[in-house]
Amino acid sequence: MANTASNVTTGKPKVGGAIYWAPAGTTLPTDAVTALDKAFVSLGYCSDDGVSNSSAPDTDTVKAWGGDPVMTTNNGRPDTFQFTLIESKNVDVLKRVYNSGNVSGDLETGVTVKVNGEDPEEGIWVIDTILRGNVLKRMVIPNGSVTDLGDITYADGDPVGYEVTVTGAPDASGNTHYEYMKKATE
Repeated sequence: MANTASNVTTGKPKVGGAIYWAPAGTTLPTDAVTALDKAFVSLGYCSDDGVSNSSAPDTDTVKAWGGDPVMTTNNGRPDTFQFTLIESKNVDVLKRVYNSGNVSGDLETGVTVKVNGEDPEEGIWVIDTILRGNVLKRMVIPNGSVTDLGDITYADGDPVGYEVTVTGAPDASGNTHYEYMKKATE
């Protein structure tokens, strides 16, 4: 592919929601366009900060006496996605933040959230974006869990949001996430 300005892009959310979750064992998507399994739930709007992915290698440089670098060791490659879910009254969002078993009810009958030290619930995360030129991009985290939660602020004029960090653990093939792109047909 030639180096052209058409390869430069931005990432916008898919209309109707861009972040989805399903329980472990759900059929994984393997392309950018096929409809998701019915087990996936949309987590609605996220803040205009979008999604940030960090997957830089964690390495150490070994130096010889005198300071010359002689070897680099690989300590792993953490793969994290960070975003802020702003549908704070959405029960599916609360279940992702606090685990399914810790959230019960609905807004009509009343919602109860239990906050505790349980291990984070693992599942499949999908992030759908639309790139410039109507190219669909899907990122699939086959084994991810919420490993960090930012401060939750309740203030006039700002939406209540859950800034989560989802960390991908290696799947059976050793991959922490997959990316698929395809130009949409209209």
